[in-house]
Amino acid sequence: MSKKDNWIAGINAVASALEHDVENVREVLIEGGAKNARLTEIEETARRRDVSVRRIPLQSLEGIVGALRHQGVIARYEAAKPTDESELPGLVEAAGGKALVLVLDGVQDPHNLGACLRSAAAAGVTAVVIPKDKAAPINATVRKTSAGAADRIPVVSVTNLARTLRALQKMGVWIYGLDGEATQAIHGIDFTGNVAIVMGGEGEGMRRLTREHCDGLVKIPMPGEMESLNVSVATGVALFEVVRQRGAKA
Repeated sequence: MSKKDNWIAGINAVASALEHDVENVREVLIEGGAKNARLTEIEETARRRDVSVRRIPLQSLEGIVGALRHQGVIARYEAAKPTDESELPGLVEAAGGKALVLVLDGVQDPHNLGACLRSAAAAGVTAVVIPKDKAAPINATVRKTSAGAADRIPVVSVTNLARTLRALQKMGVWIYGLDGEATQAIHGIDFTGNVAIVMGGEGEGMRRLTREHCDGLVKIPMPGEMESLNVSVATGVALFEVVRQRGAKA
């Protein structure tokens, strides 16, 4: 098995890989004897697309993916090459003045990263930018949690996040970082043009250099007693504020 191979687990993740990235699916393994319409559909899709399918015992499935919830199906997947940073200008230009870039500065929990990618796909983001260091890799847990979103949207892994933010600004993208200490509420910003939303990692938030490269800092108003939101929840709130504004201006 290639070192680049990974295992995708779960019905939605495997179905999405077969639909959106079938050339990188090497094999599908399904729990033997399991009777489930979705599993049957996955098996038929895989065979139709010339992907090897095997029925194996439940114990064997669990031996491969461990504690990861598999729902009776896993797929051996050759991890696709991430979108190269050089492709980012083209993605922004193709958005026609409506680019929406999500920047995740050091989200290290794969469940949080997967949930952020899922929200990003639902909001129709142009690209997601993550640093190569101090960030969760796109692994089986991320793919599972993202419900296939990791296969649908460009994820750009960059060596120098500050440099990438400067490059985005030169492309005409306004960059706003979410910070609980900011004085400006997120609802007071015009997000109808090219924008990037920057989210900090769990616990520490944005790094200093990242914060310094933002055009503005905004916060999500929280009248309740909690001081902060989980990064994936905050990401969803921020992205859909952009969606709300753009829908209202359509």
